Amino acid sequence: MKKVYILISLMFIAASGFAQWIQQTSSTTNNLLSVFFTDINTGYAVGQYGTILKTTDAGVIWNAQTSSITGYLESVYFPDSNTGYIVSYEGLIQKTTNGGNSWTILTSSNTSNLFSVFFTNVDTGYIVGTNDTILKTTNGGTNWLSIVSGTSGPLISVFFTDDNNGYAAGYTINPKHGVILKTTNAGNTWTAQTNITTNYLCSVFFVDSNTGFAVGDTGTILKTIDGGINWNTQISGTINSLESVYFSDINNGYIAGTNGTILKTVDGGTNWTTQSSGTTNLLRSVYFSDNNIGYTVGANGIILKTTNGGQFVKENQLPESAINIFPNPTTDNLTIETPEKATMEILNFEGQIIKTINTADKQTNIDVSNLSSGVYIIKAKTEKGIAVKKFIKQ
Repeated sequence: MKKVYILISLMFIAASGFAQWIQQTSSTTNNLLSVFFTDINTGYAVGQYGTILKTTDAGVIWNAQTSSITGYLESVYFPDSNTGYIVSYEGLIQKTTNGGNSWTILTSSNTSNLFSVFFTNVDTGYIVGTNDTILKTTNGGTNWLSIVSGTSGPLISVFFTDDNNGYAAGYTINPKHGVILKTTNAGNTWTAQTNITTNYLCSVFFVDSNTGFAVGDTGTILKTIDGGINWNTQISGTINSLESVYFSDINNGYIAGTNGTILKTVDGGTNWTTQSSGTTNLLRSVYFSDNNIGYTVGANGIILKTTNGGQFVKENQLPESAINIFPNPTTDNLTIETPEKATMEILNFEGQIIKTINTADKQTNIDVSNLSSGVYIIKAKTEKGIAVKKFIKQ
């Protein structure tokens, strides 16, 4: 009875509109702390107990990779499709040159916990961490130079707008105070920005050379439009801790945080609205591969994906008879008939999108031989609305 209820609910939701954030199958319950994509299909998520996950199909399947570190992997960054870096809470750095097929630990004299990594090109990169740690390499991680940051607390996030200009965000504990540092000479020296906030800062992101955002605890959102000279507080509408900020363009930005918080702006941060994530898990990192497709990861191995910028779009519900599926049940191939051209999605029992099909014909043939046996849903969107129908794969 429970499965029938879930299926009916899922079909009702699908027929009422397009969902915002859909949970993906990560195949892990370890906490995930960072997510990064090198292109529209290829991405990485890292986290607790040396967890490294990779997808090559835009998040449908995530495969575990072998890590050289068994601790907390805090941040992942790829300057190109093959070369990537991961830093850990245990102060270790690992690198891949083959798209994550293998990872090796780099030599560093660092003993501080490391929280964030950013590369301006394949050779030049920066890492920040506890004990005012800033590390820099100019030879792809072969050597790391320790740079004096001028602050006493942990630095949690680092971001560069070009080869010379970069920012690091964090906080001091006593007294409690948010910290933002800036460099204009490729990290050789750093200057603290003034009049920031008394709240901790967890993430910094710049849209261009002048416009940037920093987020932190108790719903803190700061914005600068003059390259960090002045930072103004934005209204977030939440007191939850905000852990990660990402902008897909100058207007569209996203923030992820505690209690499943996801915020979005469509006007460059002037206004922020809450999106429904469908979870209360802590969300630690958010990344968009284009304006519509985005991911957020967090506690208990959760990975959420949106294909429409996180918006819930209500649609006219068409009768089930508006879509015809045969043979049903099926083993290998499925034919779908609609009254007009449609965009179709195949969803599994949990509501995750398995496949998307665009067609200009009223009849479409689909190979479903690679699907596991079970119940699936076809959701077809036409100009008149959407129709939903289930089918069984034997």
